[in-house]
Amino acid sequence: MATRSAIGYVTESGTIMAAYCHWDGYLSHNGQILNSYYTDENKIVELILGGEMSSLGPEIGVKHPFDTYNLPDEEKAKFENMTCYYGRDRDEIDTDHKVFESTEQFVEYYDGIGVEYFYLYNEGKWLVSQYGKDFESLTEALERELSQDAV
Repeated sequence: MATRSAIGYVTESGTIMAAYCHWDGYLSHNGQILNSYYTDENKIVELILGGEMSSLGPEIGVKHPFDTYNLPDEEKAKFENMTCYYGRDRDEIDTDHKVFESTEQFVEYYDGIGVEYFYLYNEGKWLVSQYGKDFESLTEALERELSQDAV
């Protein structure tokens, strides 16, 4: 079962550029990847400009086979850390990123398609919201989850 997420970036003008991600949206996967590998604003913008994603990887990567299941292990290994986009890697249409005028509009749109986790990069830090509740620091949410797992 998919854990859907939306990944957004607050621009200088205050609009939000965002893209949907279908798989592994939970904190310990997409949250950890964003927190660890997407700290450069240019890379974050590039990620979102790629449009809707099947899965988020530590690397944006290059066009590659959407389904790597039947590839030889050596071929699979080339793509395992790459983000998989519906448009770039599966040649689907109408998978572009979206632009929203406000955080509320961002949450409302993606909540309407079943998104559970909302990630938003704003003023140099990642924020997260589960089910559209209040946003909080992604770093703090990850730390809290790790401490709960340790108990």
